[in-house]
Amino acid sequence: MNEQAKIMAADLPALADTPANFIGGAWENAESGTFPVVNPATGETIALLPASSRATAHRAIEAANAAQPAWAKVPLWDRAALCVKLADAIDANLEDLARVLSMEQGKPLAQSMGEVGKAADGFRMNAELVKYMTGETIPGETPNRQVITRRFPRGVYAVITPWNFPVNIPTEYLAPAIATGNTVVWVPAPTTSLVAVAFMRVLAEAGLPEGLINLVLGEGATVGDEIVVNPGTHAIGFTGSAATGKRIAERGAGKPMLLELGGNGPMIVRADADLDKAAAAAADGAFGNAGQICAATGRVLAHVDVATPLAEKIAEHARAHVVGDPMHQGTTMGPLNNAAVATKVAQHVTEAIADGARVLAGGKALPEAGSDLFYAPTVLDGVTPEMRIAREETFGPIVPVIALGDDAELMRVAKDTEYGLSMSIFSNDIETAMAMSGELSAGIVNINEGTTYWEIHMPFGGGSGTKSGIGRIGGKHTLEAMTEVRSVSVPLPHFG
Repeated sequence: MNEQAKIMAADLPALADTPANFIGGAWENAESGTFPVVNPATGETIALLPASSRATAHRAIEAANAAQPAWAKVPLWDRAALCVKLADAIDANLEDLARVLSMEQGKPLAQSMGEVGKAADGFRMNAELVKYMTGETIPGETPNRQVITRRFPRGVYAVITPWNFPVNIPTEYLAPAIATGNTVVWVPAPTTSLVAVAFMRVLAEAGLPEGLINLVLGEGATVGDEIVVNPGTHAIGFTGSAATGKRIAERGAGKPMLLELGGNGPMIVRADADLDKAAAAAADGAFGNAGQICAATGRVLAHVDVATPLAEKIAEHARAHVVGDPMHQGTTMGPLNNAAVATKVAQHVTEAIADGARVLAGGKALPEAGSDLFYAPTVLDGVTPEMRIAREETFGPIVPVIALGDDAELMRVAKDTEYGLSMSIFSNDIETAMAMSGELSAGIVNINEGTTYWEIHMPFGGGSGTKSGIGRIGGKHTLEAMTEVRSVSVPLPHFG
């Protein structure tokens, strides 16, 4: 990796003073207007970035369309080699990218380094898997006819990504798009757009051909909507809230879509479960990234015989967390990312307490930690299935524990949800747990693992009939979604 392809830490604050949209291989600013990027741990404005217009997004779409036909013709092995080159560049800049990520998003530095490292893994994984995508030979009814299937890129992808994993979630779309011959117009969440610029700089300086990825900063209602509705994009990738996903599905109707949306995954804990293991998993899934994970421990459904001791064990984990500045060594949980999510977390907890829930740990904001966005790791027992905190996606460091009866009641409450992203079951009776997993409508059901357990090659997405999305992210499944199958028939000469 040469020095020119490496971002030094001292360069990163200067991103606020340089062009930040990346279109057709060139950096540029928006026509007018900016928006602030705020450090959630301090409340300090750390950058002013361009608030782009629909016209800017339109030009990015044109650049992506200009580049796509030639990129689709590049030999597959060469596209894979580029993905490996980009992975090497990410690794070379891992610490610097992680610092920007923590400063802007709020997660502890160690978690940010893990996220950036996983993004490099994602580029390498797609480089390998794309080499082994195959078609098939289909027998034809017509004599002397050869029928085969081939996979082709869809064209230009509109990609809109959230703020909770602002490096790895974009990679889940960018890497397979490049590997399969697509080009991209990417709109990141405004509150984590600075790390998107830093990430884009790494990719660009590593030798990304012009027009392959085009970064447009701004509000989702403007530039995000433009890339969804514009006929110059041919498919859509979005990770975010169920409400926004529904809007995108309506506005982009007719285009192929990958939508990974919200969750409120239940962790089911049977009476025979290992409570220490279940408590650790519940805490990890709720307090990692301050609970801002779509597959977070949304609610714990525990058999009445074990609900109280389980809740106390989870509370011990909550009280052990060190909440503070994500850049400080020893911090295990940083702030929430923005005021909207902080308000929702506080409302959910306040309402639950008013309705009879009991606070075992936390239950309050921690402004003394540095800003109004810090919230204590919280465990509530006495929660009932009807409470809002049990029915909606809180997206914060909260574990509501609900005491229930037999397996039938556990399953009834688990299934009584609009979400179906990730669920888990804790039990020492594996046969029963397997049978229960077959009855749940979710993209992932983990047994004796938390709801957040996932590996980047595994399919991940919403269960049918739920608000948790369309399609599957992960490994070969994204590669397949980003290509279309074309049947090719050839008449053959008859001999003899």
